[in-house]
Amino acid sequence: MIAAEQQRMAASRILENCMADDLSAEVAVARLAVLTAEINAAKLADVALEMRTKAYHCRGWLEDVAALLSANTGAFDSLRATAASICHDRQDSETAEMTVRRLASGFDQAVVISPAASVQLSSLGDEEKLSATTAEIASWLERQGFTGEDKTILDIGCGIGRFECALSARAKRIVGIDISYGMIAATRRRCAGLGNVEFRQTSGLDLGEVADERFDGVLAVDIFPYLVIAGVAERHFSEIARLLRPGGMAAILNYSYRMSPAADSADIRNFANACSMDIVIDGATPFRRWDGTVFLIRRTGGT
Repeated sequence: MIAAEQQRMAASRILENCMADDLSAEVAVARLAVLTAEINAAKLADVALEMRTKAYHCRGWLEDVAALLSANTGAFDSLRATAASICHDRQDSETAEMTVRRLASGFDQAVVISPAASVQLSSLGDEEKLSATTAEIASWLERQGFTGEDKTILDIGCGIGRFECALSARAKRIVGIDISYGMIAATRRRCAGLGNVEFRQTSGLDLGEVADERFDGVLAVDIFPYLVIAGVAERHFSEIARLLRPGGMAAILNYSYRMSPAADSADIRNFANACSMDIVIDGATPFRRWDGTVFLIRRTGGT
């Protein structure tokens, strides 16, 4: 009974934090799926509805959360299973190679359970929700001047190819790389017929698979947290700097899962200084449908 009450209190805190940050109901449900493993969807819906009396100004939002939890409990269980496929803790005895192999295996499992949730939990496994978030991010990239018909883009951790589909008409060429065989297989199916995209399975330890190429943009959506876990984030950052043409930009959307914006910004600043790059955007949160934190870095030498 005590454990159950603790879970309900934890769920309340998660919802309070999401309300304070003005996050979508879908993001709230995704956080509940990850952080409250011992309480089912129906009871979580009850928690959201009970909170209406103390958070009347967010009554509609809490009802949306409850509706999402109640609509399809099987989908919520699938969401939890997808999240549980990938362990975010690194054992002391693990080498970087071992960590990357374990993560790759986890993503292979996750993409089988739910392709959409495997790349964005707040999609709740729904392709339409995933497409809406992808479109929001793609439009943001376009406003930053990241895309263009003359630009070649490298997508690190391309997942199921959602950004290749969204950006192929806004770029000259896109190269997507991923550590997961299952992800690469899914992305090739999704992007069949797109003539200006290609995909390669990568080691995850470095960017050796594209060592001799140059890019106008490097995209890394929710992939750096795993590079941080494996201890290869700094190596990837320096290689990104080398692969970018002068004036090219790297868009890092989420740097880590440490829940410390100050630590993330400090790491990015140190890496940028070491690589003679300029920080254009430092830790912004411009998206409504997704709670990712944005860093935009430009290689010096361009306009």
